[in-house]
Amino acid sequence: MDRSVALGPVRLRSPLIGASGTVGSAADFVETARPEYYGALVAKSVAPESWDGNPPPRMAPAGVGMLNAIGIQNPGIEAWAAEFGSRLGGIGVPVWGSAVGVTPGGYARVARGLEEAGVEAVELNLSCPNLEGHGLIALDPSESARVVEAVRRSVTAPVSAKLSPNASDIAAVARSVADAGADWVVLTNTAWGAAIDIESRRPRLSTMTGGYSGPPLKPIALRCVAEVAAAAPGLPIVGCGGIRRGADVVEYLMAGASAAAVGTVHFSEPRAARRIDRELVRWCRSHGVSRVSDLVGAVKPW
Repeated sequence: MDRSVALGPVRLRSPLIGASGTVGSAADFVETARPEYYGALVAKSVAPESWDGNPPPRMAPAGVGMLNAIGIQNPGIEAWAAEFGSRLGGIGVPVWGSAVGVTPGGYARVARGLEEAGVEAVELNLSCPNLEGHGLIALDPSESARVVEAVRRSVTAPVSAKLSPNASDIAAVARSVADAGADWVVLTNTAWGAAIDIESRRPRLSTMTGGYSGPPLKPIALRCVAEVAAAAPGLPIVGCGGIRRGADVVEYLMAGASAAAVGTVHFSEPRAARRIDRELVRWCRSHGVSRVSDLVGAVKPW
């Protein structure tokens, strides 16, 4: 069957995308997982300069989900490009970079470095919830647009914006970044969350709050996909949040996403994409669907 999907100017061989922050540099991830089950892999976010991240503890279980407050530890764009740039072309799947910063100019600098290193698209991480001292850009449509505009002027590669489920009006943010030049949006990043160890009386994360991900995030992210698909028809969407089965991918596509990013499940099952792909194909065949792309926006209203 035909698994290929269109995502703005990009054609993907599979609707499955490896989510940033869960596949490392992408180059090292494929030493464990088989790349042929993905349409693309998004490398971990990189900043203009090296960031140390937050102090431990930085990850904690939270029911069937997970909390993290890594703080985007990274070596900075120059060191990242020197270490991984030469490896990106031979790993068997398109690699997209993820840029993060605190100013539009900082994002643009990283995006240029990522493009020069050889990534095929740039994802703008506007929505990391655990950067102490910095506001969440993705909550502000105007500020989000300024970042996209700065990056759009700096690179020729496709540009996407990863938005936050914490936004009061995510459709307004999505429209704003689309008008500024984003080729697609990623919906969504983690939601704010917290947990406390009642025996030690300490927060499970050193920062108290962090990003909540995993299966419980799916209904929230799916709502964001449906809202943006209705409010901004024609804007390509990557659905992201809580995907662990082929049926989850079907649900995101029906809601209006053109592709689906697999994330937290990688921590417990690094080769999950192979199983998810088989489940997706099995569902499509049992329901007479010959092209995965036919599922995009196929939800039927009451």
